[in-house]
Amino acid sequence: MRPERVDEDRRHDGFAVRRQVLGDTHVDRAMAGTTAFTADFQDLITRYAWGEIWTRPGLDRRSRSMITLTALVAGGHWDELAMHVRAAVRNGLTADEIKEVLLQTAIYCSVPSANRAFKIAQEALNEEDLA
Repeated sequence: MRPERVDEDRRHDGFAVRRQVLGDTHVDRAMAGTTAFTADFQDLITRYAWGEIWTRPGLDRRSRSMITLTALVAGGHWDELAMHVRAAVRNGLTADEIKEVLLQTAIYCSVPSANRAFKIAQEALNEEDLA
């Protein structure tokens, strides 16, 4: 069990991990687009998604990326998928490994979902010159 962490520690760690996984450009753009209306949400995802979950020692970032890709396909969260394909590459996944994750989703999430995911992933990998 992890010792109790305070919000400021989560926020600090969350920003560091978020930048490492998503890249400075993405995080800077997200923060620049923060408004009074969205500030609490940005703080929430920084502290808890990035500062609490992505920093846990139980899984490495490669595994977390594979799980995240699968969850995004399963939920049909297409707006987030390209960003997390690029993050998976930063976390050490190859294009072939991403392909294998998406093939797995065809069986467990649906062929139509995987079809959409392959299209989005292909575009993201093309941007990274990895396709």
